[in-house]
Amino acid sequence: MAEKKALIYEGKAKKVFATDNADLVIQDFKDDATAFNGLKKGQIADKGVVNNTISCALFTLLESKGIRTHFVKKLSDREMLIKHLTILPVELVVRNIAAGSLVKRYGIKEGLVLEQPVIECYFKNDALGDPLMNDDHVVMFGLATREQLAEIKTQATKINEILKAYFLERNLKLVDFKLEFGVHKGEVLLGDEISPDTCRFWDSVTNEKMDKDRFRLDLGLVEETYHEVLSRITGKA
Repeated sequence: MAEKKALIYEGKAKKVFATDNADLVIQDFKDDATAFNGLKKGQIADKGVVNNTISCALFTLLESKGIRTHFVKKLSDREMLIKHLTILPVELVVRNIAAGSLVKRYGIKEGLVLEQPVIECYFKNDALGDPLMNDDHVVMFGLATREQLAEIKTQATKINEILKAYFLERNLKLVDFKLEFGVHKGEVLLGDEISPDTCRFWDSVTNEKMDKDRFRLDLGLVEETYHEVLSRITGKA
């Protein structure tokens, strides 16, 4: 097992530590919660444990379906061993149902089921508020090559189909979700996490919000909802 070394990065929700293997790092999930590009801050009890457990399960699922990810193995309640990626500074958001910024930006009704998934690109830059970009922006600003962009969009489409079906079996609608990718030894891999922090889930029967929107919008029952999603995915509360 790789030995944990110095902290090399700390973000809003995770810490990343070096190991004695240059190809591997350890991703440690925090309980810190942020929204609206960091303007709202708080803590969600055991969020790190829940998100790590869910992410490990979903990366394992995706790997079994042929999606290449940074995931190596779960190390502890809060830690996973991952491949060391050079992150592409382009976040993809895949949208199946209108919600969040899509509704605000275009004045459409929340809950509108889109005829086909919409994939959006955002510049991964906190100082600029992660602005929306088109493909030409991504390529011209050197954030990814045209080939890399085509590849990650193809992967995002496959991931969406896998996860939509998986969650629906667990009475969850996958409304939209964020994906990040990086390069490891010349190969583009899925990175970051997949959790209620990075996905919008609605209960498939009641349309109750089952994700970080409960924190963003002060809906209450935040910890309970995270644990409910964990229970539906792993069978464990």
